[in-house]
Parts: sequence; structure tokens; C-alpha cells
Amino acid sequence: MALFLAVADAGSLAGAARHSGASVPTLSRRMAALETLLGRRLFDRGARGYALTAEGHALAREVGGLREVTQRLGRLTSDQGPLSVRITAGDWTCRFLARHLDRWWSPDAPWVPAFVPSTAELDIARRAADIGIRNRRPAQDWLAGRRTATIRYAIYALSKDVEGFVTLPEGDGVPPSARWVRSEPDKRIVTTATSPRLALDLARAGVGRVVLPTFIGDAEPLQRLGPEIDALAHEEWLVAHHAARNDPGIRPALDALAAVLSDRRLRASAGEGAP
Repeated sequence: MALFLAVADAGSLAGAARHSGASVPTLSRRMAALETLLGRRLFDRGARGYALTAEGHALAREVGGLREVTQRLGRLTSDQGPLSVRITAGDWTCRFLARHLDRWWSPDAPWVPAFVPSTAELDIARRAADIGIRNRRPAQDWLAGRRTATIRYAIYALSKDVEGFVTLPEGDGVPPSARWVRSEPDKRIVTTATSPRLALDLARAGVGRVVLPTFIGDAEPLQRLGPEIDALAHEEWLVAHHAARNDPGIRPALDALAAVLSDRRLRASAGEGAP
């Protein structure tokens, strides 16, 4: 069933092979044999991979607990050096954590941080991530959360004479700050950037104004223009799966992250010396 869950999670044989270590032909044979054994069609096979059927989804729910047991046993029995603790967070939080890595991690620790791109809560449920840093209190009962800070935003520019905004293009997954700029009829957009960091660099070059978290913007060589934007303020929460939050590696990582994210003085200096 562990291989079935690997295919179900990956949505393809190739993805499951990378995760499980089994070959694509082996996975194909095992999935066909499982369907024959159960007398059920578990997957719709197509150009996009292996999509679960209704019966496949039902089986995945029934045996989902095996995923947790398998992954936790892997952590407990690992003898390949420090445990990798996978962390998801937004761009600015990742930048802050990287710049102050020595405040919350050391090379002799029994765990090592690994930043992964997804921010979906579902990835913690499926163990594609161990710890998430989110912009709201977790609503799911399987997530444990700890509030670390209130994040506030403001408008910044090289000078008050700079007009227009730099923001991200429209599309799925854009941050609330970019949506706010586009929702304000008096906010003229002069250009777009492919990432929040590029938007900051363009603002530092005088191309336009930019909306930033105050813990980033106040430490940049930019002027804050106007008051904080109340509509964008949000809580910051450190979250992990209830069943895994005390696992080796995850517990010390949670404690270290909570300490550094809650340090107001450190956050106020987050951008000092930024290139």
C-alpha cells in the first residue's frame, strides 16, 4: 500500500519512482496487480499521469494512516546524517531566515533546514513539508499552530517624487500585497516583476513604488510613504502536523524558528546590509 500511496500522491509513475525508489515498470506492474486483487479500477491512466478514480480516492482515505507511519519510521531509523526538516514560507520570511541562519541553526545540529516551495496546508498533511509559516491561524484540527508575530505593510520608494507602482503580474498565487495594489483605482502600475525580490530591486532603482512588509522595507534604503496599510496586516503562525510536531528534528526546529520569528528587534534589522 505504500507504493499505492506514492503513486496517488505524485499523480504519476515517474514522480512516485523518484519518491519511493521503485522503478517505473515495477510501479506499473504493482498498481495493475493491486487493481486485479481488489477488483477495482483505482486510476484513470492518461497523458497527464495517474489520476485517482472515486474508488482510488476511497482507498487512499482508508490507508492514509500508513503514509504517516512509514514516513515517521523513516525519520526514526535514518542513519544518513542530520535529519532534513522541510520548511515552507513566503519569500520575505525565507529571506529573513536565510540572512539570520546562525541565530536558529548551526552545522552541528542533528537536523538541517530544507526550504521547499509549496505553501499549501495539504502538503503538510501528505508530509511533503514538515513546518509551514503561514499568514493565518490554522483551521484544520490536524495542524498545531503557534503565533509568532503580526506582519504589517507599507508603501516604499526611493523618494516621494517616484510615482507609480512595481508589482507582480496578475495570476494565481500572487500575494495579497500585489492584489491590493491592483484593487486600488488610484494606484498606477508602471511595470511588473517576476518575484517580490525583483520588485524590491526595481524600487531601489527608482522605477516605482513597492508594497513591502515593514520588517523588510524599514531596513532598506527607501522612504516609507504614508501610514501602514491596515488591510494587509496579518498574524504569522508557525504550523506543523499534530502527529509529527514532537518527532526528532521537527521539535527542535519548531522551537528555534519560534524564537527567531518572535524576536522583534532582530526583525527590525532584517534588511541591514542587504545587497
